[in-house]
Amino acid sequence: MSINISVNSIDTLNHHLQQLGYSEVGVQWNELYVCKEAITLRSKSCLPIGQPIANAEVYILDKNLQLSPIGVPGEVYVGGSVLSRGYLNQPALTSERFISHPFHQNSSSRIYRTGDLARYLPDGNIEYLGRLDHQVKIRGFRIETSEIEAVLCQHKGVRNAVVIVNGDGLNKRLVAYLISHCSAASLVAHTRQFLKERLPDYMVPTAFMVLEQLPLTPNGKVDRRALPAPDLTTITADYVAPRTPTEQAIAD
Repeated sequence: MSINISVNSIDTLNHHLQQLGYSEVGVQWNELYVCKEAITLRSKSCLPIGQPIANAEVYILDKNLQLSPIGVPGEVYVGGSVLSRGYLNQPALTSERFISHPFHQNSSSRIYRTGDLARYLPDGNIEYLGRLDHQVKIRGFRIETSEIEAVLCQHKGVRNAVVIVNGDGLNKRLVAYLISHCSAASLVAHTRQFLKERLPDYMVPTAFMVLEQLPLTPNGKVDRRALPAPDLTTITADYVAPRTPTEQAIAD
């Protein structure tokens, strides 16, 4: 079976597709194939997207536009003859996304910044890690919400999941929206414990909401802005009293 992932960024395979056997996955940026790999989905916990095809250049760069070492996450940039000239009638967006090629002497050469996060694996394949614009920082911890979503979708009772940040400042909290046929109360308890066994505490959402379906945009993507406000009355926190003079000073 052939599965095409066709958007400006990559859409990760959802839980239903993981039930398929051998599948050929083609990854597209700007409607052009740039990576392709045949994978066994059941044997993969990550989403490997293979290696660049002929005439396509794929770079994984840090914030200084330097090549990220193998295994180190960075932003995906695409170049080569497959690259388009820019966005039609959108010069500002073209200027922002199509930047001067840092590794070509020709000043007219461009590469496209995708906004996707990935890393090179030791075997030369690329592992997709999520979207940069879905990265959040809560209490000093940088969190990739798609990583939490991927773990949630491994739970047998969860058909689909979306994790967002609610609130601002010191009141920022992670909220998980789940799609399931299970009882909401039992599902929340089970998934919370499921995450605690697989993720650090700061990545476990504070609130969980079970929905019948996720709101979608006209092009079929999850409309995160249309998600209902979380029910914060269900949030419980285990209070631990200060145990040392330093903790007491901070609490005061």
